[in-house]
Amino acid sequence: MKNAVIGNNKQKANLIVLGAVPRLLYLLQQETSSTELKTECAVVLGSLAMGTENNVKSLLDCHIIPALLQGLLSPDLKFIEACLRCLRTIFTSPVTPEELLYTGPDHQTILFNHGAVQNIAHLLTSLSYKVRMQALKCFSVLAFENPQVSMTLVNVLVDGELLPQIFVKMLQRDKPIEMQLTSAKCLTYMCRAGAIRTDDNCIVLKTLPCLVRMCSKERLLEERVEGAETLAYLIEPDVELQRIASITDHLIAMLADYFKYPSSVSAITDIKRLDHDLKHAHELRQAAFKLYASLGANDEDIRKKIIETENMMDRIVTGLSESSVKVRLAAVRCLHSLSRSVQQLRTSFQDHAVWKPLMKVLQNAPDEILVVASSMLCNLLLEFSPSKEPILESGAVELLCGLTQSENPALRVNGIWALMNMAFQAEQKIKADILRSLSTEQLFRLLSDSDLNVLMKTLGLLRNLLSTRPHIDKIMSTHGKQIMQAVTLILEGEHNIEVKEQTLCILANIADGTTAKDLIMTNDDILQKIKYYMGHSHVKLQLAAMFCISNLIWNEEEGSQERQDKLRDMGIVDILHKLSQSPDSNLCDKWSFTLVAQAGVQWRDLGSLKPLPPEFK
Repeated sequence: MKNAVIGNNKQKANLIVLGAVPRLLYLLQQETSSTELKTECAVVLGSLAMGTENNVKSLLDCHIIPALLQGLLSPDLKFIEACLRCLRTIFTSPVTPEELLYTGPDHQTILFNHGAVQNIAHLLTSLSYKVRMQALKCFSVLAFENPQVSMTLVNVLVDGELLPQIFVKMLQRDKPIEMQLTSAKCLTYMCRAGAIRTDDNCIVLKTLPCLVRMCSKERLLEERVEGAETLAYLIEPDVELQRIASITDHLIAMLADYFKYPSSVSAITDIKRLDHDLKHAHELRQAAFKLYASLGANDEDIRKKIIETENMMDRIVTGLSESSVKVRLAAVRCLHSLSRSVQQLRTSFQDHAVWKPLMKVLQNAPDEILVVASSMLCNLLLEFSPSKEPILESGAVELLCGLTQSENPALRVNGIWALMNMAFQAEQKIKADILRSLSTEQLFRLLSDSDLNVLMKTLGLLRNLLSTRPHIDKIMSTHGKQIMQAVTLILEGEHNIEVKEQTLCILANIADGTTAKDLIMTNDDILQKIKYYMGHSHVKLQLAAMFCISNLIWNEEEGSQERQDKLRDMGIVDILHKLSQSPDSNLCDKWSFTLVAQAGVQWRDLGSLKPLPPEFK
């Protein structure tokens, strides 16, 4: 059987169809089978696994993994090796679910707790290159997003030398490319896990330049992909590393070459080469988009350089409609990064009508793409963005209100964030559309959301809706009862200072309405709450409560005397006099302003507080 299936996929398929796999697994697991027989069975199974993906699926369906793992407990090294070879072949197949062997961080911890670091470290000095490489790969996998492992690796000594120093030696130019790349990965993952500082020389002078080298034309396509993706991960959170990378070896221009594969068919005589190029073209574009996204995450000059690179905006926009989900996601990430710029929103994003393909992406996409695309939409809805109007006209309100109902908290945050940006200094019609599409029931659900970000952005939306006096009166005339209920619930709930401050600011805006303020004055419960927060220990809450009072007692407005009398009877004037003794200058100023408002001296009306300005996402 072994000799028949070697290098012959047809024979492998025949044996599987004839039911050889269950029989081989039976013999493999029988205690009465000799070690030689078990080993031969494992070898044949390994050979079958090296065939097509369907072969691997057939092996998995027969529950080969547990049988092979059990074989690792044998005392016989040849049998163990045969089982390991077969396992490796199966797990390198794309059809094998990774969770069959490990579940991420938990598995890293299990390996760590069983002494993996100490047992693998000495293998880095092995005379065998293959052994050194596998040890390196193990460390890169163990360190990835794992602070516990990474902090340990920093202090591991091998023959009197610290592990990071060994990794640095392994990424020198005279070492094989595979070794350089894997060592750079180890140092990158340790840095991202917080075990190595981003300004450490081993990162700035060794790891980063090594990864930039991997992006050059001289490297194989696979190496260029891995180099760019690792570099993107390294610099993603650090603006200084982004700046250094952007001026190293003309990296921004170098990445433009990633979009030139496959080369024109006429120029390629080698069919294998064309097939290779086609296979890696998607990966190259994905890697370039990822690295551009990291490079442009913070610095305006870098964003400008990226956008000015040959046809870059066209390439990114084209990437939004690619067949590969991974490329689409990377293209959206890249655009999102570039959209954090006032200048680019007003120029390049408008020139290329980026909002059109983005709205198309938002119609039907997996959650991972939706999260990034909706984050970008938040930026396109900023008040200075020329894209805001056409986005509104293309049905964005309904789309965003739909996102607020998602089970995914990130999508709920983005939906409400974009609506908050949309409502900033908006016309009454837009505000009415938002309230109608969102519904007061959904607004209540969002105000009781377990995610703090969702709650804060919902309060921001309410504050922006309730700005300018005519808008305040109009909205409160139709939704006043529900909004006052929501405000009461939040002020009574267990919420942090920022949440309660925003809620009191909303009340202050309601108090600025001509008719809306009656909803506060006729609600003794709310008035008592405002009084309570005037005497609160936190200055922010005291100030917000005093804004409410200022707007309620403004002397030039109809009914001000009655309102002043009621608030005086409640003891609020006494609290104001106490606050006049406060050492806090903000409180004293506000106290003076409130008394002026009461006395009726000509002074600019405080009015509703400024709406929350839109924020970049």
